[in-house]
Amino acid sequence: MVSTDTFLDFFLETREHTEAICKPLEIEDYVVQPIIDVSPPKWHLGHTTWFFEEFILKTYVKSYTVFDEDFSFVFNSYYETVGKRVVRADRGNLSRPSVKKVYEYRQYVTQAVKRLLESNEDETLLAVLEIGIHHEKQHQELLLTDIKYILGNNPLLPKYSDYFKEFTIEKEAQSWISMSEGIYEIGHNSTDFCFDNELGRHKVYLHDYQISNKLVTNAEYIEFIKADEYKRFDLWHAAGWDWVQQYQITSPLYWHEIDGIWHYYTLNGLTEVDLDAPVTHISYFESFAFAQYKGCRLPTEFEWEAAQNQFNWGQRWEWTESAYLPYPNYKKVDGALGEYNGKFMVNQKVLRGSSIATPNKHARHTYRNFFPTDLKWQFTGIRLAK
Repeated sequence: MVSTDTFLDFFLETREHTEAICKPLEIEDYVVQPIIDVSPPKWHLGHTTWFFEEFILKTYVKSYTVFDEDFSFVFNSYYETVGKRVVRADRGNLSRPSVKKVYEYRQYVTQAVKRLLESNEDETLLAVLEIGIHHEKQHQELLLTDIKYILGNNPLLPKYSDYFKEFTIEKEAQSWISMSEGIYEIGHNSTDFCFDNELGRHKVYLHDYQISNKLVTNAEYIEFIKADEYKRFDLWHAAGWDWVQQYQITSPLYWHEIDGIWHYYTLNGLTEVDLDAPVTHISYFESFAFAQYKGCRLPTEFEWEAAQNQFNWGQRWEWTESAYLPYPNYKKVDGALGEYNGKFMVNQKVLRGSSIATPNKHARHTYRNFFPTDLKWQFTGIRLAK
């Protein structure tokens, strides 16, 4: 267990970074919720604060006085154990509490946790605090992707920042990494932090396979679009084809064809598509269809993990062919924190790696992200296998 002083620094650094992400926003940006999957920035600020108040301060501070009795109802996300909450689709209707009030709430809770850590070195407390810190880091990534969706669906396509870099070119030539059949160990295996869904470590048998050394580029994906593959039903799962037809999907999210040239909205504003950059904001359905088009497939999460030290990863969350399921001997913790991962292990696909929106000290090669097959607002990408 690391020292309390180290945890305090980590906690304060994390709290500051969340607010730094929101600094470029106008006050009107804080409440917008264009779709149910996107939460308003103000809600993220409050929810990450509520997590520390609910799971740490109420438990470890005698006679703790909550900041506002209504905030548990407002900022609880999905914890049935904790009580009632605002319906997710209604988060954008919360014009109150004000942004100012939410920042006051953050300061109140941050200072209370700081005082607690200055006088308490309980290891159970520090373990829950570590979960809370990484929970907030998850929301930092969600903040960026939700802010992009909010601004990217504003008809003016306003710029978020000049400094956030979404694209890094993989300059090496595409090649195939050959992996031999055999038994590989999968799962977290160190004393560093991980979420419970990365445990327990186990063996898997993999057949011979090859995996690409780099991600699919925008240029490659434009070839897919130009070949009219969004109109070719035999490349798609039945559910994927229904999704394409129902929502008239013809390109990645944020793409706009202007005078015959593809542009996309980025956090730096609208710009012409960089052909050499890795494609992003792609659903599992599209990733699967593209792989079929190329005569390839997506890797399983186990194939990805076994090979990950032989390629660069971290630009895009990479779709895999694996359903989100528990590892052998997986056990949920007791109480409300047991709701963190386990109850979502159905109707989801695993994504591996991390993205350019993933904050520092949060990425690791055993991390198991997961989303439904139709979602594409995260910085997702495609790595092929065969």
